[in-house]
Amino acid sequence: MNENKQFPVADLTNEHLQELQKMEQKLRQDTGEDIVLIAYEHGKKEFNAENFR
Repeated sequence: MNENKQFPVADLTNEHLQELQKMEQKLRQDTGEDIVLIAYEHGKKEFNAENFR
């Protein structure tokens, strides 16, 4: 579960997720480091049912 309200995890399509994973792999090969890329959505407000009552 994502607890961070300011930077919620991005909702990526499978195609975009695969692109991100390819970028990770390239960076790992280029640097020799175990690099992990994380996609967040800056400023997007999460759905909150309380706002609709």
